[in-house]
Amino acid sequence: MWSLRRTMGPGPSRGGCLLRWLGLKICRRSTLVFALLWFGTWVFLNGLVFVHRTILSDYCTDDKSKRILQRVCEEYREGALTGDLCEDLCVSGQVEYKRCLYYENGKKVIEARWRGTPVVLKSKLENFSSYESLGLLEYQDPAEELAPLDVVFYATLEIRNSLGLDMGGNASLPPLWGQRLRERGRPYSRAELASLWSLLQQEEYVFLRVLQDLSRHVAKVLGSCGHFYAVEYLSAGHAWDQNIFSLEEVSAGPWTARDMVHRIALSFLDMAWRFDNDFSHRLHLCDIKPENFAIRKDLTVVAIDVDMAFFEPKMRDILEQNCTNDDDCNFFDCISKCNMKTNKCSSKRRNSNLQVICQKIFRPWFSPTLLGAKAGLPLQVDLQRAVQECAETSSGEDEERPQAVQKRLLHLLTRLLHQGTSSERGGADGEGIHSHTALNF
Repeated sequence: MWSLRRTMGPGPSRGGCLLRWLGLKICRRSTLVFALLWFGTWVFLNGLVFVHRTILSDYCTDDKSKRILQRVCEEYREGALTGDLCEDLCVSGQVEYKRCLYYENGKKVIEARWRGTPVVLKSKLENFSSYESLGLLEYQDPAEELAPLDVVFYATLEIRNSLGLDMGGNASLPPLWGQRLRERGRPYSRAELASLWSLLQQEEYVFLRVLQDLSRHVAKVLGSCGHFYAVEYLSAGHAWDQNIFSLEEVSAGPWTARDMVHRIALSFLDMAWRFDNDFSHRLHLCDIKPENFAIRKDLTVVAIDVDMAFFEPKMRDILEQNCTNDDDCNFFDCISKCNMKTNKCSSKRRNSNLQVICQKIFRPWFSPTLLGAKAGLPLQVDLQRAVQECAETSSGEDEERPQAVQKRLLHLLTRLLHQGTSSERGGADGEGIHSHTALNF
């Protein structure tokens, strides 16, 4: 009996150990499953929050756009902001909302009609209160008002700071704008100063407002209300359109589509040359793509999005960064070269506005695939070669080569335009085809 018990005695003990081991293993698996389930739930919920904050909150909706404009009108009635657009937007109803065009990180772009004219309403930030207030107003007696010359002085300082221009230079307010500010007969109210200050904090507004008195290649600012400003509505480019611009939307005379493309290309050349030479500092475009340009009815090319446009002094500051290779010196379409000895990017831009235009716009336009049977014509072959050379020509120490390429493009496009017009008119003398007379630089 003892031997039997001794033989059977250890059995229950081993069985208990086995059960405990299985229980422990099951417990560990359950803990792991629970942890994975909890982690998955956490990731899912955070994903929903991320989607809501980055996509749904920035989704371009009519309801949200209208509420934003309603808040602008409420602040206008309270006397917090003002502008020449406010009365029509908030009182007479002569600004008709059409649709939301763009909304991201607070930047709002809205299509509307102002007294029957299509316009685009823009603001870098959604709310008027999001802009920094003019510090001078915080310490000024509400009964006191700034004289026009004081406004000119503070506006000039803010514009130079926004554009990155040297304070010791001769840059100032644009002639027509500055003249209007100086000739104002009465002082500025607090609402006017607050509204002006919110506009001057928007780099794109400053660029457009300053350059519209100096260049026809930028969109015109038509009016403002608080922090929102209205610019002319134009036919913008599209990357998916083989002609980039919807040519049927502009009434540009009895020209064929190819003639219109040649005229637009000539206007691109004019814009590139003028941005290089018309101002006290070269103007660099660092985001060149079809969507950032538009055309007027006379086929003039217009820069409509200049968030990534910089004058030479600011461009140099942006490019002059630490680097380990040339890729570190690329700032969108504006590229520089890395000095491996100093590990610093050169402050001088290697490529040019025209070179990027040739790469991104001219090369697709004048490709053999798009031209079809006409691709083999002598002038078209010469143009394709000139465009390719332009796309590969850097603006280095030798300034003569880019200028030679630019003149060659001008010559070929003018010949093609003249050829197309002459053939369409049955050999007429082609009067009026040189609409861009300023191209003869």
